[in-house]
Formats: sequence, C-alpha cells, structure tokens
Amino acid sequence: MTTTPSPERARLAASLRELKGRTGLSLAGLAAKTAFSKSSWDRYLNGRTLPPREAVQELCRLAGEREGRCLALWEIAESEGSGRATAQEARGPTSPSPPDEATPGGSADDDGAMHRRATVVAVLASVCAVAVGGIAAVVLLLPNRGGEPRASLSPPPAVTGPRCQGEVCEGKSAMRMRCAGGPETLGQHRTASGAWLELRYSRECGTSWARMWATRIGDRLDMTASGGEGGDAGADRVRSAEVENGIDAANYVYTSMTVARPGAVVRACFHPAAGGEECFDRRVTR
Repeated sequence: MTTTPSPERARLAASLRELKGRTGLSLAGLAAKTAFSKSSWDRYLNGRTLPPREAVQELCRLAGEREGRCLALWEIAESEGSGRATAQEARGPTSPSPPDEATPGGSADDDGAMHRRATVVAVLASVCAVAVGGIAAVVLLLPNRGGEPRASLSPPPAVTGPRCQGEVCEGKSAMRMRCAGGPETLGQHRTASGAWLELRYSRECGTSWARMWATRIGDRLDMTASGGEGGDAGADRVRSAEVENGIDAANYVYTSMTVARPGAVVRACFHPAAGGEECFDRRVTR
C-alpha cells in the first residue's frame, strides 16, 4: 500500500530531487558514485523512504552544495518518523486537516519534534559550513539491517526546555528556541481563498506566533500582539512570513515570535497574492 510522505519528508525529497537535477546524473549514475543502490535512490527521491544522513551528504557533495540546509531538513524528517515526535495537539471536530497529515494519532507537522532537533541541526549546519575549500569530513560507516551504511556515531541527545523567555525570544523561531513543545492554539481562521491561519501561544516562553497552510505562492501572513500585563510590549512589532515557492505552499509556514503577555490581543492578518486582507484576533487568557 502506498503511503503519503509527511510534509517534512516531502520537503526533503523535493530538495534532493533539485540537487539530483543539478548533478545531471541518472539513478544509475548516483548508484555508481555513492554507496546506495539505484532502487534506494528512487525511494529517497520520491519520499517513500527516509534516506540515511550519509546519502544526503553524498548528494550534496556531488551537487557542490553545502550540507547545512539539507541536513536540517533531514533532522526534522528523521525526528518525525522515528517516534521521538510528540503526539499532535488535540483538535476540535471542526478543525481542518493540516497539509499531508498522516493519521489522527501522529501529526506530520510537530512543533515539538522540530524544536527538540533544532540544536542538533544548528550544530550540523555549523560543522558543514566549515567543511569548504576541499576539506572533507570522514565518517565511519557500519551496515544496517537493509545492507545500506549508517553513521557509527550517535547524534547528541536532545536538549529539553525553552532556550528563551519574554523579550529574549522576540523575532526568533519558536522551534529553534524550543518554545513550541506544547503551545496553546488561540484560534483558527479560514480565509476566503481557502488558506488556514492559526495563532499559537507558549506560556513557558511568554510569546505568540502564527502559521498558515493551504496557501499559494506570494501569500503573506503578519502577526502582532498588543496589550496585556505590563503594557504594549510588542504593539509595534510585526512578525511576517511569506509563501516563497511550491514547497512552502504544500506545508506550514510560520512567523517568528513576539512577546505576548496574559491579556494581550494577538492578531493575524493574511495578505493573499491576489490582493486584499483578512484579519482575526484572539486574547491570551490568564
């Protein structure tokens, strides 16, 4: 039975296909230049199977691409598929299905999984960025049950707990700052174009952010928070996100965070590519 890949795996597969096109190699050519078979590359590039990290690195090398971005996508997809991702937040009966959601018991989008892997992703990206100018990292490989190589070194353990609070979180990613482990959904809104908007809030971090899906290229989402205990901390701060390509349009797109204290009014305004504006807001409860 054919299964639909999660948004994380689909995003990774799309990036890998782009890199393959850049190499000019066929599947047989990839198999000849790497430790992975033609059939394995077919599964990886179509999102049917999550590739080993080494396969991603090999393809980046062949395409002359730095590894950081693709390894970040791989870390997110691997975390979602390994069972380390937390269960999806409960949704009401009228809640929409998120993009390419798999089953009710496990969401393809998981803020918790993304933010728990963010530290590892950042370290990998930094290490990969250093490996330029012909310097290559040598990784010892051991066979796994499928006969394909895997890394002999285990990734560092996930770090728990938020990395920021209040003003320190301003303008930062909820996933990277580990503020999205168990966010509250303040409200959802479906736009006239069919896009969905959602406002989220983290009590641990004291911040809010917004996300959108079922969007089109060129759509933009703005989010602000004003009022609440202690004054208008984020009244003049607009946090925005834009759908830049087809991959974004098929997945969630997030704004960065802004401070939102209890009692604050958080507002999301959607600007479709075709023009116009739709806004909705919710208050952060005490």
